[in-house]
Amino acid sequence: MGIDDTDTVFQVVTNEQDQYSIWFADRAVPAGWAANGPAGTKQECLKHIERVWTDMRPRSVRERSA
Repeated sequence: MGIDDTDTVFQVVTNEQDQYSIWFADRAVPAGWAANGPAGTKQECLKHIERVWTDMRPRSVRERSA
């Protein structure tokens, strides 16, 4: 199982600052992160993140700017 294998299933995860990443679906999500989106191939997960993560600033920065 490698990071670029098409058989590897990933999970979209976010942290408390609303930042996105992907994580191996068959592993426990690291502390500070939560499953928050679809599971699928690396490409599918990255496409989802590209579609929904339109403001890459951390939540704390966005709140100060508002």
